[in-house]
Amino acid sequence: MKEKKIALITGATSGIGEACARRFAKGGYDLILTGRNEERLMAVRKSAETEGAEVLSLLYDVRDREACIEAVSSLKGKWQQVDVLVNNAGLALGLEKEYLGDMDEWETMIDTNIKGLLTMTRLVVPGMVERNHGHVINIGSVAGDAAYANGNVYCATKAAVKAVTDGLRIDLADTAVRVTNIKPGLVETNFSVTRFRGDKGKADKVYEGIQPLVGDDIADVVFYAASAPEHVQIAEVLVLATHQASGSVIHRS
Repeated sequence: MKEKKIALITGATSGIGEACARRFAKGGYDLILTGRNEERLMAVRKSAETEGAEVLSLLYDVRDREACIEAVSSLKGKWQQVDVLVNNAGLALGLEKEYLGDMDEWETMIDTNIKGLLTMTRLVVPGMVERNHGHVINIGSVAGDAAYANGNVYCATKAAVKAVTDGLRIDLADTAVRVTNIKPGLVETNFSVTRFRGDKGKADKVYEGIQPLVGDDIADVVFYAASAPEHVQIAEVLVLATHQASGSVIHRS
């Protein structure tokens, strides 16, 4: 019997990460799931296990480089053979003009969205190169294509994700390791609640008058990219709600 493939998904405790965990479990993968919320991590783990996946859960914050190193170094046996790395952990904080922004929140976004992604890539990809097999899927954003009002630093972090992803793809062109950037638009998850620091009323207004995407929509695209034939590299996918044309153009009924 062929050994199942392994997907490592960061930020797997909610939203797109949780949806990816479900989709890859249904798709026949075993999973390494990471997150900061132990209760949610265990719940997602149990859900994936009901789909027949064997799951290893790792509780840590991707902003903590030493914790990342310790977590990846702890992988033994088959768990070292990561086939797909989904760099999903990320967040937006605040929606203020740049000159009025919270510098601590800027640092959190930069440390999570850029540096955490880089750390996980640095720790996992050398093994893929050694095996000449693997796939890195980074969750970017339409916000990385062009800045929108009051999005400033968050948009900058997602522009960095695009540049880092493109650079990695170039660096791996002489290998069979594939690299993909998935760029969602409006996705109704806990994202806006986090951005507005727990104010659900403000978060709900983001999705008023339009049917947004949901986490499962993005997870389907991520899984499709991972499932393409080995000679096919889906470099970049922009995924928008039907009535969203760009990061700043949205038709609301």
